[in-house]
Amino acid sequence: MSEDRYTIDDLKTLMARLRDPQTGCPWDLKQTYRSIVPHTLEEAHEVADAIEQSDFPNLREELGDLLFQVIFYSRLGEEDGHFRFDDIVDGLVRKLVRRHPHVFPDGTLESQVDPDNRPSEAFIKASWERIKAEERAAKPEPDERPSSRLDGIAAALPAMARAEKLQRRAARHGFDWPDINPVFDKLQEEIAELREAWEDPQRDAEDRDALEDELGDLMFVCVNLARFLQVNPDQALRRTNRKFEARFREIERRLEAEGHAVDGQSLEDLDAVWESVKGAEKVTENT
Repeated sequence: MSEDRYTIDDLKTLMARLRDPQTGCPWDLKQTYRSIVPHTLEEAHEVADAIEQSDFPNLREELGDLLFQVIFYSRLGEEDGHFRFDDIVDGLVRKLVRRHPHVFPDGTLESQVDPDNRPSEAFIKASWERIKAEERAAKPEPDERPSSRLDGIAAALPAMARAEKLQRRAARHGFDWPDINPVFDKLQEEIAELREAWEDPQRDAEDRDALEDELGDLMFVCVNLARFLQVNPDQALRRTNRKFEARFREIERRLEAEGHAVDGQSLEDLDAVWESVKGAEKVTENT
């Protein structure tokens, strides 16, 4: 440690100590790549939440927690002989230099670009996609399927994020609606099909396949609509989650102030308080 501040090397040392077979932490020693994944996803969402709430003191801590996930994976990789943290950094820097020829024209960190001769944003985006396509083509196929323009979109992504990536990739190759209006029409169509599947008299009450299929179609269209609106669907849903939580907590507070509890109240009474909370929000927004 230098100047009383820990460094990335200190963090790597800490991780090695936690995984020491003789003196390490029993919990850390039990972990595997797979067992850490839920924690990684949770930390990533907590970073996003801190950003959305402009909670910068907390953001620093959450970024540290997310960095720890990377250090943990790199330690497991080193123990298994797959890769080290330095390999991760080296591969990342090389990839980003390669994907930014408009910043690193000679393919090195030392190369300089002429500030008066910078390419357009459209050219940069096209170049980025071309380089990524070349990288995908150079990678060995994981299975027997023929190559596709959708290759490289990780199957393990959260479903909503993967839906958006699939749609954007397909759209870049011409498979897209001409404008937003047909998307609204498709949304109504999928709602009708879901209702039809629900009301189908031939449907087995225990069979959820048809409902899951139609609901998935509806959600896929919602992601498409978000793309046309230039709204991140996951971010929009998180915002609605926070809004719902705040309103429900206010319902609880109001009822408790009157000596009542949410449990035991009729839906009509709860809905009346909900509407009152919404009305108070609008008054606050307009003042």
